[in-house]
Amino acid sequence: MTATTLAERKAAVRKGLRTPSARPAPQGRSGTRGRPAAARAERVKDPLAKRQVREIHRHTGPIPTSVYVVGGIVALLTMLGLVMVLSASSVSLVHEGVSPWAYFVRQLLWAVIGTISLFTTMRVPYHRWRSWVRPALIASYVLMILPFIPGLGTARNGARAWVELGPIGFQPSEFLKISVLLYTADLLTKREDRMQLVRATLWPCLAMLGVSAAFMLAQGDLGSAIVLSALVLAMVFIGGAPMTPLVTSGVAMSLIGLGFVYSTDYRRARFTAFLDLAGNRNHTSYQVWEALVGISDGGVTGAGIGAGRAKWGRLPLAHSDFIFAVIAEELGLIGVVAVMGCYLLFAYFGVQIAMAASDRFGMLIAGGVAAWITVQTIINVGGVTGMMPLTGLTLPFMSFGGSSLFVTMTAAGLLLSVARSSA
Repeated sequence: MTATTLAERKAAVRKGLRTPSARPAPQGRSGTRGRPAAARAERVKDPLAKRQVREIHRHTGPIPTSVYVVGGIVALLTMLGLVMVLSASSVSLVHEGVSPWAYFVRQLLWAVIGTISLFTTMRVPYHRWRSWVRPALIASYVLMILPFIPGLGTARNGARAWVELGPIGFQPSEFLKISVLLYTADLLTKREDRMQLVRATLWPCLAMLGVSAAFMLAQGDLGSAIVLSALVLAMVFIGGAPMTPLVTSGVAMSLIGLGFVYSTDYRRARFTAFLDLAGNRNHTSYQVWEALVGISDGGVTGAGIGAGRAKWGRLPLAHSDFIFAVIAEELGLIGVVAVMGCYLLFAYFGVQIAMAASDRFGMLIAGGVAAWITVQTIINVGGVTGMMPLTGLTLPFMSFGGSSLFVTMTAAGLLLSVARSSA
């Protein structure tokens, strides 16, 4: 066999290719510490693997259109959300003797921090987060314990899911969502060749999901548990898990969720109130009924920004869970179609980014983010309009809530990072 020249080998290395060595591969042990030859070969491949990762993220052409579209959608929804938060919260704050700008300023601060996080995650190669998936998941579990500590955790609307550290408040379950996203993508990437073995892929994902959802249910946050379950099941489906055990797992989790709902009369009445909105309009469905009244008042063109009446004490949580009702009342049918069109475009381009991803890890991240934002939007809008049970979830990018806005913008940055790598 003719040996390759030194110049040819250097040229091949610069191109990121493997070349056969001129010397025969040693048999048995090699190296000063007696490591097997396979281990030595694996060590030699590491630099090439790192070089291939860098090549994935090196732009060889124009930035894909999906980057501009998704980035524009996130910017538009976030800016409109800031305007609607100011409109929905200013009246109630004045009645409380607080500055009408208070919630807007807090949301604006989180939007700035979220923008920084979005650009950071967009420009950092997404493969670098793989080495942090386990520490991030463990740290998220530690954060999930904080709401149960007296003096740190606070209860709102029947859920003890928030942490107050002086002037800073956040919801740990939001950070757990993105940790679970990265962990699931990493695990399914490592075990790509074993997707048909449910013990190696589906069961570990469900075990991690079970622990995560148990934390959320213990806090009384059913909505986040539903979104997290949909996120993991969607990623496992995208990864190629067998359909029969996947569907069985989905049915089993649905039954567990229903068991949690029917464990107390309060949860059962609140969860089933949408089935009889008129009969429960003075009790469990009061918020939804008032939201529907506000939506109907909006008509086609809306009352105008700031001119809505539902936020004048009739509609609780108008600036957070029910901000969609304020949008419908003040922007009308035209505004609703525009906003929902943005979410549909986000879902569509999220799927396109996943299909065009450079590798499996990127595909799973993009698909997971698209499923996450889409499912949470459907649940929020469905609950506000009385078509689904009310779960207390925020509308992504628009509702008041610093940790929710920060985490969803970070997730959008991951999606944009995958899109940039496909150039």
